[in-house]
Parts: sequence; C-alpha cells; structure tokens
Amino acid sequence: MKRTRVLIVDDSAIVRRLLEDCLRGETDIEVVGTAPDPFVARDKILRLEPDVVTLDIEMPRMDGLSFLKRIMRYHPLPVIIISSLGQASSRIAIEAMRQGAVDVLAKPGGPYSVGDLRESLAAKIRAAAGARVRAEARRSDVERSTTRGATAPLTIAGSAGPPRVFAVGSSTGGTQALEVVLTELPADFPPILVAQHIPPVFSASFARRLDEVCQMHVQEAADGMRLAPGNIYIAPGDYHTLLRGPKEAWRLEVKSGPKVSYQRPSVDVLFESVAKAAGNRATGVILTGMGSDGARGMRSMRDAGAHTIAQDEHSCVVFGMPREAIAQGGVVEVLPLHRIATAMAASCTECRKRSA
Repeated sequence: MKRTRVLIVDDSAIVRRLLEDCLRGETDIEVVGTAPDPFVARDKILRLEPDVVTLDIEMPRMDGLSFLKRIMRYHPLPVIIISSLGQASSRIAIEAMRQGAVDVLAKPGGPYSVGDLRESLAAKIRAAAGARVRAEARRSDVERSTTRGATAPLTIAGSAGPPRVFAVGSSTGGTQALEVVLTELPADFPPILVAQHIPPVFSASFARRLDEVCQMHVQEAADGMRLAPGNIYIAPGDYHTLLRGPKEAWRLEVKSGPKVSYQRPSVDVLFESVAKAAGNRATGVILTGMGSDGARGMRSMRDAGAHTIAQDEHSCVVFGMPREAIAQGGVVEVLPLHRIATAMAASCTECRKRSA
C-alpha cells in the first residue's frame, strides 16, 4: 500500500508535535518531515518530495501566504492551510485557498478542540493527496468567468413567476469553485443556499470575501432568516442549514446535531430539506469535493422535480462528490465549472415552466 507522504510546516514546535501525534497510527499516512519556517520547508520539499504539505499562515522570515504563492508557481503540490481561529488569520486562510491551497483546518482553540483536529486532519490529507493541483487551469477558469461577465452579463429572462431557490454543495476545492460560479450571477438572481465543508469562523470570512466580489449579497446563514432574491446564504461552519416553510415564505433553520455523511454542515441535509420545501421550484448544484456528501440529497431533489447540475471531472479538484451524485442517479446535467452559472440562469426559465 502506497502511503501519503506529508511535510508539516509550522513555527511552533508544539503544533508540529500535535499534528504528528494526530497522524500517528494512520497506516496510509507517513509524516516524512517537519519544518519551522518556509526556508527549511523549501529544502525539504525538494529533498523529501512530499505528497501533501500542511502550512501555517503566520511564521517568521516569510509568511505562509507568500510561501504558498512560491510553491504554486515553482513546485505545485497539494497544500492544507493550518490556521488559528482569529478573524485576521481566517481572512488570510481564505485568500490562501484562492491562491491554490486545497483546504483549511483550524488550530485548536475556542470552539475547535484537539479532538476536532484529530478527527479531520487525516481525512483532509487523504482528500488533498487525490486533488488535482492545477493553478493555471483554475486561473483560466476565473479569467474566463470574469471576461464573460464583463462582456455579456448573465440575465434572467422574465423575472415574474413563482419563487425559486438554488442549493449548492461543495467541499475540497469548493471555495475557488464557488467564487467562479457565484461571481457571474446577476444581482437579482433567486436566493442561493450554500453548504461548503469549512470550519467555524472561516465560513464567516468566506462569506465576507464573496460579498466583496459578487453582485449578489452574501452572508452567513442564521436561524429564522427569510429568503429573498439577490441573496446568497453560506451555511456556518459546524452547523447544518435547512430550508423550511411554505414556498411563499421560505426561511432558514440553522442548527447543530449529529454529523451527516461525516459532515456538519452536510450537503445531504441541505439538499433533502430543499427537496421537501421547494420541490420542482429548486435547482441543485454539486461541485468539487471528496466523499459522497450530497449524493443522496441530490437524488431526493431530482425525484422531487428539481433540476440538478454536477461539475465535471476535468474541472474538479476532487471528483468525489459529483461522481457519487451521478452514480446515484441524481444528476440531470454534468458541466465544466465555467458553464455552471449559465446553466443555473437557464434553469430559472425551466423551473417556471415546471411550476406553471
């Protein structure tokens, strides 16, 4: 069995030892080295050839974001950001994922415990090891999206009609993919609910980042919120988000509870609630991510008459979640990332026809 080789980069000896301890006993993962700063890490990347790097954001001599940019330019490989829970650090972590990091994990502190880190770290490393690290491809997707948005903005033909709602699920690589899709949508687009696998605090920073670049208003979901056109609602880290209420007065339920498909927020929980509350007035979208979360819920949405879209394998960082959704028969369209926003806009017309 081939073991995933991991290099841990953090200026704190305590954190380096903690991460090593969290991975001890994982038979398919081997920590091949540690580094206290990017200069030592650079030499060890070249010498040890790790499959995955875990990278701290705040380090002496060179900060983690600057080092990540160099990695992605000269020696691209999967990088997981390990960051503190402070707002400043979480903003930098979100920027790191825009620069090519495949995922983010929180250092223990506040609501996030050592047990949470131990539970998540190995799974994140496995997902990262199978990720497509193609910074140039992701940049071309963003450029293609931005160019088309600037020259031919998406519109919704005929705004009148019954209310509609969109549900989007994603995981590894999802923060980049969501930005590509959501920045193309017009300000008057129907409400969108997003379940992205992301730790607490980071979800708030992610929502603020999207709000800066999207035409729609982006915010973290809160319990009891009423849905309104022109708004995107991001499920808070460590909480499930569900759609409730009649079609004329949809509202959000945000709650804790057991993990579903090993996740909280769970895409399955979101999609299944949308299937029940919205039926054929909904569209579901599943993007890049490891595992099967969302596959069962997307099948429920399709069975309820919703239109469903999955990101194709070539444009995914990890093709796990879309593959499972396709295999379970829940997907109507399979599209490259840069075509998904257009398909979402087109589905508004189809949704009106089905609801008439």
